[in-house]
Amino acid sequence: MQKYYISKKNEAVLFLMNKDKRLAKLINYIGDIECNVHSDSYAFIISEIVGQMLSNKVAKVINSRLLDLCDGTISIDKVSRLSFEQLKNTGLSKAKCEYIIEFTKAVNEGTLNLSSLHLLSDDKVIYELTRIRGIGTWTAKMYLLFVLQRSDVLPIEDVAFLQGYKWLYRTDDVSKDSVINKCKKWKPYSSIAARYLYRAVDTGLIKSQFHLYKDIGV
Repeated sequence: MQKYYISKKNEAVLFLMNKDKRLAKLINYIGDIECNVHSDSYAFIISEIVGQMLSNKVAKVINSRLLDLCDGTISIDKVSRLSFEQLKNTGLSKAKCEYIIEFTKAVNEGTLNLSSLHLLSDDKVIYELTRIRGIGTWTAKMYLLFVLQRSDVLPIEDVAFLQGYKWLYRTDDVSKDSVINKCKKWKPYSSIAARYLYRAVDTGLIKSQFHLYKDIGV
């Protein structure tokens, strides 16, 4: 898996810090962040389907079982050879087994061309992915963020993002219109802002109340 760093000196980061004083405080505290580039788009979507509506802990267990079935590599060929029962025995629900089978078939038959998605706009990528049963807007946005590395993705469907958002702005209002309106100042770098909120969640910062004029974590 490839990696890259988002630096505090990055032009996009400086833009965000200038536009949002709360986000600026978080960025100054966290500093540079390391990001993973998920180059295997097929395996990424399989993992996202597995993880839908599950805790990270449970999703990790099921993904590990699926990986074992595929001899250590989640690939179209290997998943295609698995029976419904083999998929089900990993702990997947009946619906998710069907989603994985249908997604794999779509890629195999060319109904969904993953290799060409990078050529499309964000909205078109979401459209193409969500045509496949079992792939919703959340999965499509995760794909835009973590596979295609698009710069202006606002993942308002994601629970972790909303946890970070509620903490940063000290609000319980996470209605779609409210979040979009509050975060419009991040454009065209919403993805970077989202990554800092994810980091706040991952590192446990949100366990302490955010104070604009006090040290974070106090």
